[in-house]
Amino acid sequence: MQVFDLGSTGTTSGLITAREAGLVACQRCGQVHRQDVRLCTRCDGALISRDTDSLQKVWAWLIAGMIAFIPANIYPMLLTSTLVERSESTIVSGVIELIHHGSIGIAVIVFVASIMIPMGKFMAIIYLAISVQRKSGTNRHQRHKAYEIVEFIGRWSMIDVFVVAILSALVQLNTIATINPGIAAVSFALSVIFTMLSAQSFDARLIWDADRTTT
Repeated sequence: MQVFDLGSTGTTSGLITAREAGLVACQRCGQVHRQDVRLCTRCDGALISRDTDSLQKVWAWLIAGMIAFIPANIYPMLLTSTLVERSESTIVSGVIELIHHGSIGIAVIVFVASIMIPMGKFMAIIYLAISVQRKSGTNRHQRHKAYEIVEFIGRWSMIDVFVVAILSALVQLNTIATINPGIAAVSFALSVIFTMLSAQSFDARLIWDADRTTT
């Protein structure tokens, strides 16, 4: 989102958005064009000043991600089979087991990446969506920073899925010991993907429209 400082303009904040300046940025490559241009001259992407369906897509993907997050924490993430027993581990039980074996650092990483970060993303996206719906004009810079953080950390939420995939590939000793992913691994991956799509569907430019009169 481009914001230009015009100093002594007629706006109360001394700032003017790209939309008010008659400009629109390509969401693919960032190239700035006049608003009457329909296709980006650099990447041929469609140019739109605002995504009017942004919030509907945000809520749809977010709700799907929150629903998928429930079985991801209820059902087993790992299915471990040995000669003498078969065990199932959820995310929380895995963290407890790591602590029990003295791997506190790894337990903290798994807990933060698997529980704290996903829940933090849910709350951040909900806050951004509600603030835009209510046309709040406060804390705009802070909300943009929150959006950038959510978008950045989204890719790191797959750490549990990566660990399960690696263990499943390495520990396959036929009848001696095997590790297979549980249904929670699929649910967790879907939750992360849906949450990332929700964040990407959010049109951050809507944050700047709350106290603007331009349509």
